[in-house]
Amino acid sequence: MWTWAATAREMVLKNLNVSIASALTLLAAAFAPAFAQTAPAAAPIFASSVDPKLIEDLVAANRILAAEGILDGWGHVSVRHPKDPKRYLLSRNLAAELVTAADIMEYDLDNVPVDRRGRDLYTERFIHGEIYKARADVNAVVHTHAPPLIPFSVSKVPMRAMYHRAAFVALGIPVFEIREGFGMTDMLIRNQAHGHALATSLGDKPAALMRGHGATIVAPSLPRLVGRSVFLVKNATLQQQALTLGGPVTYLDAEEARLIEAREGYGLERAWEAWKRKVDVR
Repeated sequence: MWTWAATAREMVLKNLNVSIASALTLLAAAFAPAFAQTAPAAAPIFASSVDPKLIEDLVAANRILAAEGILDGWGHVSVRHPKDPKRYLLSRNLAAELVTAADIMEYDLDNVPVDRRGRDLYTERFIHGEIYKARADVNAVVHTHAPPLIPFSVSKVPMRAMYHRAAFVALGIPVFEIREGFGMTDMLIRNQAHGHALATSLGDKPAALMRGHGATIVAPSLPRLVGRSVFLVKNATLQQQALTLGGPVTYLDAEEARLIEAREGYGLERAWEAWKRKVDVR
């Protein structure tokens, strides 16, 4: 009797262990895809070394512009390679608020990635390479679809500088019309010819609106770029508000803008550090 009971108990325990093992195997198989999707990406590979601080700042710029509503699921920001002016750094195809250091890729000015590794690329990356080719003074570029900018891209009302922080607007904000060179398109900058036309329309200005599409903004550094992006959108909102009041509006003068811009973004360091603290990427 005792032997039979012991044997029965062993059989029950053995079957229970098998059932538990089977269940764990099934659970692992079910959740494997999810774990695979969230696994950290491999470290970025660059042709020459890049200061991790610059990568951190580029990630911060993405996150700040997302937090400020300048970038959403679309749009992108880049920085020129500090050791090779013929290359630039830009994330793989990803929403700005999700960008991490591992997502940053290096491109040549023909917008070809140095090490693609099968990753998806932004369709409109041609904006960046063509502007870096045309503008030696530009070290950072952003493309945004911020809604407050759209009315000024489709109406006859030019964007004008409304306040001190947006003084750069007085330097001129042209409107790029893709139909002038390419007829009917889906309005995206899909190739080098489109990018070159946009860079030509931008000229030596700090930003260009893109009809019914958004804007491209440039600057000599990432902090200046983020500042210009934030204040360009705020300026658009303030100008619309001022125009609804009726009567004349007193805009900043071009000479005032020149004097303000000559101060190299006076006080921007304070805002930059505060913005970075909010999106803590360290």
